[in-house]
Amino acid sequence: MFFIFGVSSKKDKLDFNQKMVCPSCGRYGRYEAFMEYKYLSLFFIPILKWDKKYYIRSSCCGSVYSVSNDIGAKISENGNVDLAERNLRLIKRGRVYSTKRCSNCNYETNDDFQYCPKCGTILK
Repeated sequence: MFFIFGVSSKKDKLDFNQKMVCPSCGRYGRYEAFMEYKYLSLFFIPILKWDKKYYIRSSCCGSVYSVSNDIGAKISENGNVDLAERNLRLIKRGRVYSTKRCSNCNYETNDDFQYCPKCGTILK
């Protein structure tokens, strides 16, 4: 008899969106939920999942938070959860972009540009 099996890890985006004011950057955005887990597959079909971890990412700056398995399971089941700052544990702070305005054409851009993408003037 011949069996094909394997162990791997996977990250799934959960059906969850909640509007919020980001605790990291202070801008408006939304929380997106992800589940990361390991699984055993037999003939390329996932059979058993374990080591589930749940993460929340803010859409404004990309900060990543972890949540407890209880809250993550509720999000995974029906998505009907109101997250509060006390439920989140910061893992990675996202990048906060400040804006620059071109003195020549008045175009507003992110702080990582040295030159205006519209007219090519040096940004100060």
